Amino acid sequence: MTGQPNILLVMADQLAAPLLPIHGGPAITPAIDRLAANGVVFESAYSNSPLCAPARFAMMSGQLNSKIGAYDNASEFVSSVPTFAHYLRSAGYQTSLIGKMHFVGADQLHGFEDRLTTDIYPADFGWTPNWADPDGRFDWWFHNMDSVVNAGVAEASNQLDYDDEVGFLAVRKLRDLARTDDQRPWFLTVSFTHPHDPYVARRRHWDRYDHDAIPMPTVGPVADPDPHSLRLSHVISTDVTKVTDEQIRSARHAYLANTSYVDDFVGEIMETLDRLDMRDDTVVLFTADHGDMLGERGLWYKMSYFEHSARIPMIINAPGRVPAGRVATPTSLLDIAPTLLDIAGADIPDTMHGTSLLSVIDAGNDPERTVLGEYLGEGAVAPIFMIRRGDHKFVWCQADPPQLYDLATDPHELVNLASIAAHADTVASLEAELLSLWDPSALKAQVLANQRARATVDTALRLGRFEAWDYQPTTDARNQYMRNHLDLNQVETQRRL
Repeated sequence: MTGQPNILLVMADQLAAPLLPIHGGPAITPAIDRLAANGVVFESAYSNSPLCAPARFAMMSGQLNSKIGAYDNASEFVSSVPTFAHYLRSAGYQTSLIGKMHFVGADQLHGFEDRLTTDIYPADFGWTPNWADPDGRFDWWFHNMDSVVNAGVAEASNQLDYDDEVGFLAVRKLRDLARTDDQRPWFLTVSFTHPHDPYVARRRHWDRYDHDAIPMPTVGPVADPDPHSLRLSHVISTDVTKVTDEQIRSARHAYLANTSYVDDFVGEIMETLDRLDMRDDTVVLFTADHGDMLGERGLWYKMSYFEHSARIPMIINAPGRVPAGRVATPTSLLDIAPTLLDIAGADIPDTMHGTSLLSVIDAGNDPERTVLGEYLGEGAVAPIFMIRRGDHKFVWCQADPPQLYDLATDPHELVNLASIAAHADTVASLEAELLSLWDPSALKAQVLANQRARATVDTALRLGRFEAWDYQPTTDARNQYMRNHLDLNQVETQRRL
């Protein structure tokens, strides 16, 4: 790839790869299908930390969360950690963000020079988990089953209000980029919060699906779940809230409908690129931060390394630059930052833990490539690690028995090979490798200390005058549209496309 093309990164939130047609799923997503047909589909892409904020922090920095001290949905994303936005800006790009990125802390830009929306979630430490109290609940922000129980049709919701704004501003921003005097190539991130719960969708998207044909979970509640799944059941209240089959079907129906809602915006964004004659000069990446269990194994939402929670869509679309195809090589969000730098022709720092997806494509299918994961958020009591290589997925935690699954013969992860003597050598080898990469006891101590520190800061900052860190978008209305200090003819000429 030569030159510096424009780069568009489009993200969905909580979009499970197995639900998309490009991976054999039932969602109706013609725009994403078109991206895939003319692009490269990564068939085994993973979230390194299946929770909103840490997944995004790992993606933007190209580093594991344990290395940058960003563990959960209330962890500060430290300003001194370079992100792909910093690197691209240094490489000559104008950098813009529209939508959710779940920055926590006073820095709400992290290298983006232009941010058009606030975030949908708080930027402070109020959502800090407490591993020292594993039985406690924070009912004002922990997930519960209300989203499933109350699933259905709604014309408006908090989430819909947000993404309506994101989609509208994305199209307007593309038009502004087409008529700007700034000659730099542009990098634009457009990040939607759907199909993240709550599971309510507009009628026009709901009606694209036959309710009675909505597929139910392939795997129902497991008779003898692993300890982490039991903890997640407590975190999301499935241990005290029983849901009916109809409620499960409605929640899955709304989720699929909201996937189509995101797809509509993807289509509109791509059509806008076409109409503005910017398509040939733009590389498009599409992905998500993590998936959604959607009732599989009796679990909902994310926070797990089971496939529906951890496996995500990942597509590069650059006709004329990158040949279309499908890649079985395991990849992850850690690969996004080096990919963006590679596209821009910038050097990839040694601190990044991922690899450019362009190199992965050039190397051909390599099913033995390793993807690493670490989960350090709510529902855990100690760090949970994942190694994904070949057909195997290995999940390990000091507090729990190990888990080993063969995804080729057991795609629904029903047989834990770690408990079978014939696989003892594989388990021992993977455990030794894992312990060479991490010090679980030291990392647990770091997380606990960080949780205590954040809780102390948060408590203090809620006393007296409260000063929010949440991003406040600004609009210079004095120079917007037509004003008497501007020349009408010049304004009309400059704004016309």
